[in-house]
Amino acid sequence: MLHKWEGIVLKVRAYGESNKIVTLLTREAGKVATMARGAKKPSSRLASVTQPFTYGVFMVQQHTGMGTLQQGEHLNSMRHIREDIMATAYASYIMELVERVVEEGKAEPFAFDVLLQALQAIEEGYDPEAITLFVEWKMLPYTGVQPVLHACAACGSVDGEFAYSFTQGGFLCHRCYHHDPYIIRLTPTQLKLIRMFYTVPIDQIGKLELKKETKYFIKKIITTIYEEQTGIRFKTKKFIEQLERTPELQLRTSADQKKMPEDH
Repeated sequence: MLHKWEGIVLKVRAYGESNKIVTLLTREAGKVATMARGAKKPSSRLASVTQPFTYGVFMVQQHTGMGTLQQGEHLNSMRHIREDIMATAYASYIMELVERVVEEGKAEPFAFDVLLQALQAIEEGYDPEAITLFVEWKMLPYTGVQPVLHACAACGSVDGEFAYSFTQGGFLCHRCYHHDPYIIRLTPTQLKLIRMFYTVPIDQIGKLELKKETKYFIKKIITTIYEEQTGIRFKTKKFIEQLERTPELQLRTSADQKKMPEDH
């Protein structure tokens, strides 16, 4: 059966001398592995549409086992992401995260929208570090972790001061701090941002400007959740860490990124 799917190239690996195994995240069928025959040849009509980050329409012949990618048409090749090293690094991490946590074989329209909106935002020049925080928080439920962020995880209260508790799995109000001696206290802005990362669609955030310290603080929380509670380690994070230790790149990219007020 021949299918026409809207999709994003999640992962590519060589197979033999001229073929590629291309993993797509499609809106209609979820994560799908396909064989792209001859796609490693520069002259192949599949060569350009089987590059990572490519958003397009793909024709896939499905049969027993792995499907065959017959043809594809670009909707967005994500040129900025390919040409900017910081954008490439963060987009690669987002792709690895989604590829690791989404199971193959069923439609996942929410995950597809999160990935597409994230790539489009980075492509348009928005801060890739901030966009990555959105993806990390939004994809947590796919790991089996569903943090309680709308109220106190212990008593259900929605008012007061709050902190994050790893043992309680979400926010604790000041009346329940005794449940966890290792809480991480949050300012009202930090509380608001974490809720925004988890609940607000990326394409509805307007303009975004976050202080470096704020991003670092929230990144430490979400990184701890992934590392300690899901056990997932991501290879692409090492590349990001290397880039973050390169001051010249930080100065160049911070001047180029679109931003929005932190109190938005």
